[in-house]
Amino acid sequence: MEPLREDDPKEIGGFTLVCRIGAGGMGQVFLGESAAGHQAAVKVIKPSVLDEDTRARFLSEVDSLRTVYGPFVAAFVGADAKADQPWLAVEYVPGPDLRTLVAGHGPLPLVETASLGALLAEGLGTVHDAGLLHRDLKPQNILLSLYGPKVIDFGLAVLAERRTTLTATGFVVGSVLCMPPEQARGEQQLDRSADVYALGAVLLFAATGHYPYEGPTWQAVALQIEDPETSPDLTDVPPELSPLIKDMLALDPAARPALPEVIERLVRTIRDQGLTALQAKRRLTDLTPEIVVPQLPAPSPEPAPQADAPAYTPNVVDPTEGEGEGRTGASASDGDGQHVPGGEARSAGPPAPRDVVPEPAATLPRSGGVTSVRPSAPLRIAERIRAAYAREARF
Repeated sequence: MEPLREDDPKEIGGFTLVCRIGAGGMGQVFLGESAAGHQAAVKVIKPSVLDEDTRARFLSEVDSLRTVYGPFVAAFVGADAKADQPWLAVEYVPGPDLRTLVAGHGPLPLVETASLGALLAEGLGTVHDAGLLHRDLKPQNILLSLYGPKVIDFGLAVLAERRTTLTATGFVVGSVLCMPPEQARGEQQLDRSADVYALGAVLLFAATGHYPYEGPTWQAVALQIEDPETSPDLTDVPPELSPLIKDMLALDPAARPALPEVIERLVRTIRDQGLTALQAKRRLTDLTPEIVVPQLPAPSPEPAPQADAPAYTPNVVDPTEGEGEGRTGASASDGDGQHVPGGEARSAGPPAPRDVVPEPAATLPRSGGVTSVRPSAPLRIAERIRAAYAREARF
């Protein structure tokens, strides 16, 4: 993540932008915060590529995301494809992408790779059930969270049932390193097997750190992908995963396994290691490093209003203070319990017996120049009255 730059927008679609998350071919991605504090990944189209074609592709992305739901797909939050600066907000996933994780920590172990593939296959199944293709599945578009992997960036997804396209014939769209041969040739009539191939390339990268085909330019890579005589590089693939990945990378789309078969074979690999699928998933999520998510700074507290008068200090007053002591200026109580300044203390109750000697009133420590009388004095008076009444009682 990077801080915002001077020329970056500060607010998009009701989201206050916090920082930069990354950049893609079509735009910049920011971390945004809604007014209520919900964080989302806000994708903004670059002005330099904003033309009718990119706006149409962006509209397709928004329409696609509205129809996709699932635990392994980043949820749609909001969008405005017709704004002067089109934007799209999706669920923010606080975790690294697969490419970053492998680059920093090395390839995944066998069980974790199998779990990743099974979970991603379920996520792609959700996409396909909505009538969509991803068409650009790659390690950068797979985020790892504490709850499992998330597929992101449907910017190149198309409605499979409509067979529509927004690119010229023969123009390659997508990341070539994980691209199936038919897509590398510029074919537009793709089906679900194209995403199966890309998933196989992702699993190969997760297990080994390299792709099926590599070269100095994307054209060189595309030529290898299309060449029937050039087999994908399966070096360092665990033997337990090699047959499946090889089938997923088949040149013929019809020879690739469907997603349910991919899930079944990966889960079988996990069980052969003496684990359940859930245990394997927990081992995968344990690899996810903790991410400190930036947030907006807390606002400065408003200063307290200035009072015109000094603050009120409560004072505990004993109405019997100075009773019978002839103190001048003491507060006394009249028969109705009203305090009369400078008066003598009068009590509405019976007088205390003569043989009961009042205890001197104890005072609490002074605070702020005010003497506070010990509040237990009324209890002592009540005890004297009760004792006097008990002496006169006949029973």
